Amino acid sequence: MKAARFNEFGGPDVLEVAELPDPHPGPGEVRIAVRASGINPSDWKKREGLMGDELPQLMGHEAAGIVDELGEGVSDATIGDPVFGLSAEGAAQAELAVLSNYAPIPPSLDFAGAAALPVAVETATRSLDRLGVRSHTVLLVNGASGIVGSAAVQFTVARGARVIGTASPANHEYIRSLGAEAVAYGEGLTERVRALAPDGVDRALDVAGSGVLPELIELAGGPEHVVTIADFLGAREHGVTFSTGDTGRAVHALAEIGELIESGRFALPVAATFPLAEIAQAHRIGQEGHVRGKLVLVIDSASA
Repeated sequence: MKAARFNEFGGPDVLEVAELPDPHPGPGEVRIAVRASGINPSDWKKREGLMGDELPQLMGHEAAGIVDELGEGVSDATIGDPVFGLSAEGAAQAELAVLSNYAPIPPSLDFAGAAALPVAVETATRSLDRLGVRSHTVLLVNGASGIVGSAAVQFTVARGARVIGTASPANHEYIRSLGAEAVAYGEGLTERVRALAPDGVDRALDVAGSGVLPELIELAGGPEHVVTIADFLGAREHGVTFSTGDTGRAVHALAEIGELIESGRFALPVAATFPLAEIAQAHRIGQEGHVRGKLVLVIDSASA
């Protein structure tokens, strides 16, 4: 099979599409013929050597496709099923991928739309679960217009809670359309949030990692009410929880998201798609940080 990998750390140009042995699923896993695979910021962190020092490394944490091989004990999928899910080995940007957690593709989504879901859905749900967000919670999301931020906004609204989201003014209308009250980030954030919530907020989620943990702690009434997924050093400095999948993933969200999508209460836009052969260009565009929506690789053996 063809798969994306790199043999040295560096910029997008270190990425290549190589011919590798076919993977096979272990117990409880399925293998899919990949039709689409999502791209995430963790991909370029991995490529730059910030997430482990082993070489070579494969790429991709999420994919959608057609089940073509079952691992021992699998009873909730059959050959030919369209599914989406997570690759525990981070090797989903390939023609074949083993999924450790998976769910049926919601009927209204194509493969690209389904491949955009797993990482954002799991990360946002894990963070909200960790914060204990439920009905009547007032949540502040720092970085509400990004993929994980917008997922967190929509999940918070679905839980019956109130959400205030920070974003650039150009994205305020977008996050309002998701159900959040919008405020600009930057100097004066605390005052702007208190104008909407005079007593502060119950919980705060930092998705952007923009150095605002002290303000979030003040607004939420203590570090125990704040979670960040983007500021590891700040979390250590201020006693805030840094949420990582290493402490347990919210994989239940994969099976639950279909109902929200089909009822029109959740959506993640796909900004652009690329063939596997153009993975380096997809990384360049993603790292520039000016895209609203998900970048997705569409896997086609004829173009890879």
